[in-house]
Amino acid sequence: MSNQKTTNLSAFIWSIAELLRGDAKPSEYAKIILPFVVLRRLDCVLAPTKDAVIEAAENLSDDLDDEMRDRMLTSIVGPRAKIYNRSRFTFEALRGQDAEQLRENLMDYITKFSTNARDIFIDKFDFPAQLKALEEAGILYLVFERFCQIDLHPDTISNIEMGQLFEDLIRRFNENSAADNGDYFTPREVIRLMVELLLAYDHEALSGSGVIRTIYDPTIGTGGMASIGEEEMRALNEKIRVNIFGQEMIKESYAICKSDMLITGHDPENIAFGNTLTDDAFPTHKFHYMLSNPPYGVDWKKSKDKVTEEHETQGMDGRFGAGLPSISDGQLLFVQHMVSKMRPDEQGSRIGIVMNGSPLFSGGAGSGESEIRRWLLENDLIEAIIALPTDIFYNTGIQTYVWLLSNKKIEGRRGKVQLIDASGERFWSPTRRSLGAKRREIPEEARQEVVSIYHDMLNGGSDHSEVSKIFDTTAFGFRKIRVERPLRLRFDVTEETMAALTAAKPVEKLDQDAREGLLAAVEAACADAPIMDRVVFRKSLRAALKTASIKIGAPMQKAIEAAIGTPDEDAAICLDKDGKPEPDPHLRDFELVPLAEDWRDYVAREVTPFVPDAWVDETYRDDKDGEVGRVGYEINFNRYFYSYAPPRPVAEIDDDLKSLEAEIAGLLAEVVE
Repeated sequence: MSNQKTTNLSAFIWSIAELLRGDAKPSEYAKIILPFVVLRRLDCVLAPTKDAVIEAAENLSDDLDDEMRDRMLTSIVGPRAKIYNRSRFTFEALRGQDAEQLRENLMDYITKFSTNARDIFIDKFDFPAQLKALEEAGILYLVFERFCQIDLHPDTISNIEMGQLFEDLIRRFNENSAADNGDYFTPREVIRLMVELLLAYDHEALSGSGVIRTIYDPTIGTGGMASIGEEEMRALNEKIRVNIFGQEMIKESYAICKSDMLITGHDPENIAFGNTLTDDAFPTHKFHYMLSNPPYGVDWKKSKDKVTEEHETQGMDGRFGAGLPSISDGQLLFVQHMVSKMRPDEQGSRIGIVMNGSPLFSGGAGSGESEIRRWLLENDLIEAIIALPTDIFYNTGIQTYVWLLSNKKIEGRRGKVQLIDASGERFWSPTRRSLGAKRREIPEEARQEVVSIYHDMLNGGSDHSEVSKIFDTTAFGFRKIRVERPLRLRFDVTEETMAALTAAKPVEKLDQDAREGLLAAVEAACADAPIMDRVVFRKSLRAALKTASIKIGAPMQKAIEAAIGTPDEDAAICLDKDGKPEPDPHLRDFELVPLAEDWRDYVAREVTPFVPDAWVDETYRDDKDGEVGRVGYEINFNRYFYSYAPPRPVAEIDDDLKSLEAEIAGLLAEVVE
């Protein structure tokens, strides 16, 4: 089935939604149309064996438990089937019947599915309520009749194409209802790129008989990623057995994915409903391959309590021990969750996850994001990161990146990370028409080039110097050191400094006579102002206070010096009680020292020649390794792939302006005529 045919079918089904106009809100269209699509799909799949199932069901003993009955009846549908229906009704049988009986008969139809399918229609889709609403609006038969015209048998539309159909429909529904819930469907060419990258080194391992592999997607949606992963593996080895696992928290998406698993013979119990971050459905499972496209820039406030509790109580024994990212973006939580599912055996695991740019560089040294990146890199889990073109997703035009992770790197990749910039024009082509925000696509030849660059570990070279570079994992690390400069204060009585002193809290607490006496003593102390040495000022102040019979404590002394003292680079250095220079908080600075370099050498080269009196605060240390400076990690693509483009010549710009002026003048002349 071609993409055009998929698009045409989607457009036809979308036209059915037009029947709902006036009787349902646009935001409710999906809740009505999607279950009908699933029901029609199942009807087409089960039609050839329907009579045999009904006959067998009638002959089964009433004493059989549900598990045994399900096993016997699904075996009639097919060796891989996990579903059956005992109702005498089909779409064809219901077509042309009395419209008043249609809802009752459709209810008979959906309630006689096997137990695992009834959950889809009754609980997740809430289909009975939708049928009732359609009947009350008098349009149930009109909608049903249109669906009878669609052939959704697997011989006509494959499971992969069915996934495309669902995602295109959901995209249309979201656009129609102005929905923006942060959920993005991954374009098929991006999924194929991710899968081909994951399998790039595993072709030999996947060959032969008796091979079993597992695929897991913690944000499985309608199942597109996992299905394409299975398809690609079967293309390499038709005998391979692929077990799909996933979790989804949106009811409609979960129902679609589960129905697909039922049709394709996968265990529907491997598709769980719920929030992956708070209720891990597979706490003890490990998987060979993992794929995900978690929501971008979506907060995890609803999950905060449970996630934080697991982080604090379980540490590295839990899923989120490396750190917690900003509450505004939970992408790195999904990364940690997937890493916790890696197999510790010889086969290991490989992960492909597509995210926006935030996880690459958000958060400074010591932040949750930086600590997660540190954990990933210091444990050598990141193989490669690929920058994708913009404008390739349906709901957003932002820059995205594919992260490839592995706990069983090949020899040449150990301790290394490959960055591939596949965002340039050579890696995309414009779509024939825009689909939401999607205006570009990654053609097959570009996809193959990216996989080849990755597989061959190309590091620069004549054809790839600008798009592929390989670095040591330590290249992305740095130490954030705190550089101090000495405090130098000038003491002088001015209108501003006296106003600041009068407003100081210790001074405000004094009664009027005491306040006036103190201010007079300070003015007397600064009679020879400006005083360029704090030691001299303190002696002068003590003398003036003694003369005025005024005693002050440390808080008042501090308030006076803070108000009267003004930073001046020509003043003497202020020393502490141990005779060491005091740091000036206003002159404090931080330097990011490459992790591979000794901070002393860096300071001697980059700091001391320019500010000779500066020093490094050696008490500012990393919480983990205890060394000077806090360790941070960031991966800044622009730093490694930025290419300077000189501005256009002034003469060329001037020529363009003159040309535009002439064009505008011509248009104005036409208007005047």
